[in-house]
Amino acid sequence: MLRIKKLDIFIAKQFGLLFFATFFICQFVLMMQFLWRYVDELIGKGLSLEVMAQFFWYMGLMLMPQAFPLAILLSSLITFGNLGESSELTAIKAAGISLMQAFRSLIVIVCAITCISFFFQEVIAPKAFFSFRQLLLSMKQKNPEVEIPEGIFYDGIPGSNLYVQKKDMQTGTLYGIMIYRMNGSYEDAAVILADSGHIQATAEKKHLLLTLYSGEWFENMRQSGMNVAANVPYRRETFSTKQIVLDFDSGLDMVEAGWIAGDARAKSMGAILHDLDSIREFNDSVGHQFYFDARRSALSRPILSKSDSLKAVRQAARKDLNLDTLYQRLSGERKQQVLTMASNDAQAAMNEMEYKVEYSNDLNYQERVHMLEAINKVTLSLSCLIFFFIGAPLGAIIRKGGLGVPVIISVLVFIVFYILDNTGTKMARDDNWTVWFGKLLGTVVLTPIAIFFTRKANNDSVVFNIDLYKSIASRMLGLRTKRYITRKEVIIEDPKYLTDAELLKNVSMEVTQYMEQHRLLRWPNPIRVFFRPGDDNEIEHLNNALEVAIEDLSYTKNNYVLMKLNQFPVIATHAHTRPFRRKWLNALTGLFLPTGIFFYFRMIRFRVRLYRDLRTILRVNEKLIPRVILLGDVEKEGRITIDAD
Repeated sequence: MLRIKKLDIFIAKQFGLLFFATFFICQFVLMMQFLWRYVDELIGKGLSLEVMAQFFWYMGLMLMPQAFPLAILLSSLITFGNLGESSELTAIKAAGISLMQAFRSLIVIVCAITCISFFFQEVIAPKAFFSFRQLLLSMKQKNPEVEIPEGIFYDGIPGSNLYVQKKDMQTGTLYGIMIYRMNGSYEDAAVILADSGHIQATAEKKHLLLTLYSGEWFENMRQSGMNVAANVPYRRETFSTKQIVLDFDSGLDMVEAGWIAGDARAKSMGAILHDLDSIREFNDSVGHQFYFDARRSALSRPILSKSDSLKAVRQAARKDLNLDTLYQRLSGERKQQVLTMASNDAQAAMNEMEYKVEYSNDLNYQERVHMLEAINKVTLSLSCLIFFFIGAPLGAIIRKGGLGVPVIISVLVFIVFYILDNTGTKMARDDNWTVWFGKLLGTVVLTPIAIFFTRKANNDSVVFNIDLYKSIASRMLGLRTKRYITRKEVIIEDPKYLTDAELLKNVSMEVTQYMEQHRLLRWPNPIRVFFRPGDDNEIEHLNNALEVAIEDLSYTKNNYVLMKLNQFPVIATHAHTRPFRRKWLNALTGLFLPTGIFFYFRMIRFRVRLYRDLRTILRVNEKLIPRVILLGDVEKEGRITIDAD
């Protein structure tokens, strides 16, 4: 029987609070990113707060299914990162509770969120998409508010072009006004010039009242009636004050957008599957019709005479028909007619084929779009579970809470999923990839990653141990580690100075002999490097002896000796002979040319460094050995004095 334990409630509370907070953050980020696509439709439209509220409301409902996976990823990562950072996860495991048992309450919650996400995509998102597209189309057709710029013609007023030389932002006065009014054709345009003026909307927001001062009106007059003498071809008017009423509807009228219902994003899963069957049946019927038309197609005009036609049929039966011979029998005028008819028929056939190809592509596009939307409803919901099994194990592994590392990892994972999903969707929509492969690309890539992280976290793996990767990178790049020997707070036994001095003398002798026998500055043979054993036992023995002397002398109280000990280099004992200790790994590295070149030059670098390290050892020993002998003699004399007393 399933029992709800206090641990489940505790983890659920931690996750729930973070989920609600991160959900609103993710929703806001997605809405801002989505808003940039339609910012041009909002600016300068004079939209009311009610219309803007509807715009953001429908947008939020559409983006909620996309915000769920990202919020789950971030909140689960922070939850288990906080538990690991505060050692609560360690206490949970110490109590005999596995990581999967700690996950079980959140698995139930995430499954519920997955169902909610599918419900939104099935019921709410299609209606929100329809309303959003209808509202957006109405906003596009809405006339903008009069925000007249300076120095350029403004065509936002229907039937008029308005030019303003200068504006007074405080009083709203316009200076240097020029208006072109299109009464009909360009020949009937009226030109109005004014020194200054004001513009304001009427109370019903249907017209603009333009008040002009000190100007002139020029207008070409149309001919009317049959009396030519009564016609006025041109009119000029000078005025001190004049008011003009311009049509300008600043309201928002919802347009008829029944065609939006045919969009796959405005349909539920059942409607998509139903319409998909109809689309496929219609596509098949169109394809069969095109096939039958192609079979029935033939030359519509006779080219040969009756006798030549009968002869051509007999020759075709014998399979020795020669069209060139038949064509040469025609007269010059008849040849020209035949070429003209053939060219026209070929052009007509090509035009018909292009139309059929375009029509078929459009039908196939509709089928692919409906399939993509149906698959997307499932994959976007399942991504909630996938992101949970990525975020929660990652939080348990890295054990970093807060909004630092979790946010970076979440953004990187979501970007990878977003790129894969959008790339696959676009390639499948354009018929470059199959629909199933393109749409399932992101899910197929992230599912093994989620399984890998869950398994590693359940087994307490150190896959994200930063120190481990730093150590590997340091060894790969040949980065040196320095000695850091300090004076011990408590010293139980003093070093054996004379023994250490003798040991350092032997090290110096061995170093001198080694440098004489081995030419470290010469380029090594690549065959010996990658395909033959190359352990350097002499350097290993020399390094071990040096480390024994350094370890014993590190217990000294003499600051000069400690300073000299820190000058001894840390020797890499085998990197100057071959890249790796295992023979098969060296051979594999040598066979793969890029890595082989890298490790070959890396080995040369280690040989040069070993040469410098050996010279450093000789130089340090030259100054250190006399001081160590002196300290040993002082210690020996002190012991003799004590024994004599």
